[in-house]
Amino acid sequence: MQLSTYFLSLQNPPSLSYRHRLCHHYLSTRPFRHKLICSLANSADQRSSELVTTLQSETLKTLEWPSLCNYLSPFTSTSMAFSLTKTAAIPVGQSREESQKLLDQTTSALHALGALKSEPLDLSVIEDVSEILHSAASGQVLTVRELCRVRRTLGAARVVSEKLAAIAEGGSLERYTPLLEILQGCNFQLELERKIGFCIHCSLSTILGRASEELELIREERKRNMENLDSLLKEVSVSIFQAGGIDKPLITKRRSRMCVGVKATHKYLLPGGVVLNASSSGATYFMEPKEAVELNNMEVKLSNSEKAEEMAILSLLTSEIAESEAEIKYLLDRLIEVDLAFARAAYAQWVNGVCPILSSKESEMLISNGADNALSIDIEGIQHPLLLGSFLSNSLDFITSNSMGPSVLGNKSGEMTPIKSSKVVSNFPIPIDIKVQCGTRVVIISGPNTGGKTASMKTLGLASIMSKAGMYLPAKKQPRLPWFDLVLADIGDSQSLEQSLSTFSGHISQICEILEVASKESLVLIDEIGSGTDPSEGVALSTSILQYLKNRVNLAFVTTHYADLSRLKEMDPQYENAAMEFSLETLQPTYQILWGRTGDSNALTIAKSIGFDGNIIERAKMWVESLMPEKQQERKGVLQQSLMEERNRLEAQFKRAESLHAEIMKLHHEVRSEAENLEERERALRAKETQKVEQELNAAKSRIETVVQEFENQLQTANSEEFNSLVKKSESAINSILKAHQPGDSFSFTETDASSYQPVSGEQVHLKGLGNKLATVVAASEDDDTVLVQYGKIRVRVEKSNVRPISSSKRNNAISSGQSFERQGEPSREVPSNSDATESGAITYGPLIQASKNTVDLRGMRA
Repeated sequence: MQLSTYFLSLQNPPSLSYRHRLCHHYLSTRPFRHKLICSLANSADQRSSELVTTLQSETLKTLEWPSLCNYLSPFTSTSMAFSLTKTAAIPVGQSREESQKLLDQTTSALHALGALKSEPLDLSVIEDVSEILHSAASGQVLTVRELCRVRRTLGAARVVSEKLAAIAEGGSLERYTPLLEILQGCNFQLELERKIGFCIHCSLSTILGRASEELELIREERKRNMENLDSLLKEVSVSIFQAGGIDKPLITKRRSRMCVGVKATHKYLLPGGVVLNASSSGATYFMEPKEAVELNNMEVKLSNSEKAEEMAILSLLTSEIAESEAEIKYLLDRLIEVDLAFARAAYAQWVNGVCPILSSKESEMLISNGADNALSIDIEGIQHPLLLGSFLSNSLDFITSNSMGPSVLGNKSGEMTPIKSSKVVSNFPIPIDIKVQCGTRVVIISGPNTGGKTASMKTLGLASIMSKAGMYLPAKKQPRLPWFDLVLADIGDSQSLEQSLSTFSGHISQICEILEVASKESLVLIDEIGSGTDPSEGVALSTSILQYLKNRVNLAFVTTHYADLSRLKEMDPQYENAAMEFSLETLQPTYQILWGRTGDSNALTIAKSIGFDGNIIERAKMWVESLMPEKQQERKGVLQQSLMEERNRLEAQFKRAESLHAEIMKLHHEVRSEAENLEERERALRAKETQKVEQELNAAKSRIETVVQEFENQLQTANSEEFNSLVKKSESAINSILKAHQPGDSFSFTETDASSYQPVSGEQVHLKGLGNKLATVVAASEDDDTVLVQYGKIRVRVEKSNVRPISSSKRNNAISSGQSFERQGEPSREVPSNSDATESGAITYGPLIQASKNTVDLRGMRA
C-alpha cells in the first residue's frame, strides 16, 4: 500500500523562475520549428523581414530545396522528423558556428552508424505526443492509451541516451560528443515513466489494482460480492431448470444487473422477483430474484466507485504530465535533432558524400596571404544533388524491376562503385569543379545554351544551403566554401500577367529586391543578367549591377551571353571569367567549367544540330560575317579548339608519365628491398656451400681410403704377376676420384692485376659490389677511376677496383650463351663466376636480385 501511495504522490511543481527559464531555453533552441525562409542575416536593420522571407522562399523554390529535403525523408525514423523533411523545415544554421555544429553532429552520427551496426538505434518507437501534452495542459483527462504512448516515448528516449553513452564509453568520446550534447541537460522523466508503468498495464490497457489502496480495496470487495451473487444466481437457475421453467440454466446481465432466464409461463417460480427485460418473442423473461437485489445494488455501487477511483488515478497522472509539458516537449525536440542527424548521416552514405569545410573571412585572409592562387571556394568533382538523387533512385528501381541484383554497392571505405548497366550510366550526373580565388567577388559564366551554366550555378547554391544545414556534399576530397547568411537567386522567367510584369520587368524587379537585402556575407545567383531588352542597354545595366554587387556581397555568380561583360576582368581583378566547355567535334556540351576562360554561344552550331534548314543557317553565317568582318568568332573558335587539343594531349602525357613513374618506383623499391638482404643471403650461401664442400671432401677421403683398403687386402692374396695390375687399377681409381673433385680453372685476380687492368667498352665483367654479377661495360672513363656499366636495364657508374674481368673460356661461354638466347628472342642471362659455380656446385642462370619483373612462377600449373 505504501508503494502505490508513493507513486501517486505529486512532486512539488518547479518554481516559477525555473519554469520561465526552461520555457525560454526551449523556445530558443528549436531551430527546426522555424522555416529556413525565416533566417535573418546580421544586417537585419537594412531590410524588412517580410522581403527577406519572400526572397528566401522564392530562392529555395528555384533551387528546388524542398525536393532535396524529400530525399532525407526515407532516412528518418520518427513521424516528427519525417514531417520536417517533407515540409523542408529541417534545421539550418543561423551562424557559421551553428552550421558547423550541425556538420559535427552528422559526422558523429556517421561514426555511431558504424558502431551500432549489430544493434542500431530504434527511434521509430518515439511517437509525436505533442497533442497529448497539449490536451493534458488544457485540463483534459488522458486515456489509458494516451498515457501509455507517453510512457513508451519516454522509455525509448532513455534507451537512445543510454546506447549513445555506451558506444561513447567503448570508443573515442570526442567522436560522439556532438550527439551526446544534443541530449545533455534533458529530463527523461524517469519517475513519471515508472509511475505510469506502476499504475497501468500498457499491454492490456488496464489500470492495475496496485495503483491505489482504495482501488485495491474496492476491487477485492467487488470480487467477493460477485462471487456471492454468482453463487446465488447459479442455485436459483438450477432450481428453475429442474422445475421445467427453462430449457437450460441461464445467467445474464440486463440493465447493469445480474439476473436469470425463466419462461413466461413459469414466472411464478420467482415470487417477488423483478422482471428486467424479455426476449424478442416474449417467451422468456429475464428476472432478478428477490434475494439478489441487495447484492446487485452493491455491485452497481462498487462498480461506480471503481470507475471514480480509476478516473482519479488518470487525473493525477494527467496532472503530472501537464506539469512536465515543457520538459517533455524539449526532450522531443532534442530527439528530433538526433533523428535528423542520423538521417543526414545515412544520406551522406547514400550519395558517398564528404564533409565540407566552412571557411571564415579570417581564414580566407590567412590562406590568401600564404599562397598566390588561394581559393575561397574549392569544390572538386561535385554532382548536382537532385540529379544524383534521381539517378540513384531510378537505378535502384531499374535493378529491382529487372531482378539483376544490386549494381550499386558500397565498398569497405564507403565509396560507391559504379553501376555496370549502360542504361543508367548514361544519366549519371557529370561532376564539375567550382574553384574561386580569394578576393574574387563576381564570377561571370558564359557559354552555349544547354551547356550547363544554370545547373552549375544551382549546384553551388544547393551546396551552400546543404553545408549550412549540416549535410555532406556529393563531391571529392574535402570541399571548402564560405558560410553565406543568405542565398539569393534570380533564375528563370519572372514574367507575371497578374502583376503586369514582362520578362524583363520581372527580372529587374527581382534583382532590385535582391540588391536591397544582400549583405557582405550573401551569395547572389543571377541567370542571364540583363536579358530581355536591347543588348546595348542590357550590357550597360548589367555592368552597373555587377559593379554594385562587387562592393556589396561576398560572392555573385552570373550567367550571360554578353561578351562585353567578360572583359570586366581586364579592368578589375575582383571579377573572374568562366566558360562552359563545348565540343565542336560532337556538337555537344561537356558540362565542364573552364575557369579563367570565356565561352561562345555556338548558337548556329546548336541550331544546325537540332535540324534547322541549311539555308537558314547559311544566311545566318553571312550575317555574322557581315557583322564581324574580321571573323574574330571563327578564329576564337579555332584557337579554343587547338587549346583544348593541346590540353588533352598534355593530360594524356601526364597520365603516361604518372604510370611510368609508378612502375619505376615499384621496381626501385623491389630492387632496393632485395639488395638490402643481399649480404645476408651471400653469407648464408657461403656457409651452405662451405658445408657442402666439406661433405664432398670427406666423401672423397672415404672413397680413397676404401680403394687403399681394397688394394691392401688384394695385395695379401695376390702373386707377383698380379701386383702391377693391382697398382694400376688402384691408381686409376684414385685418379678418377681426384679428377671428379678437382676444381676448374679458377680465375685469380690480384691487386697488382687490378691496378693494371683497363676495362674495354662492350666487355663483360664481374661486379664485386653486387655479388660478382655479370655486367657489360658501356664506357670507361680515362679521367677518373670509374667505369659505366649496365646490369639488365640499370646503368650505374662504379669504381674500377670493383670490376673484375672474366676468364677467356667463361667469356666465350657467356657470349655464346647470350647469343643463343638472343637468337631465340629471349633476353640473355648472366653467367656466374667460377668461384660462384665452385661454391654452389651448380650453375645458376637467374639473377641474384629477384623481382616481379624477372620472375615467372609456374608452380602448380599444367602444360
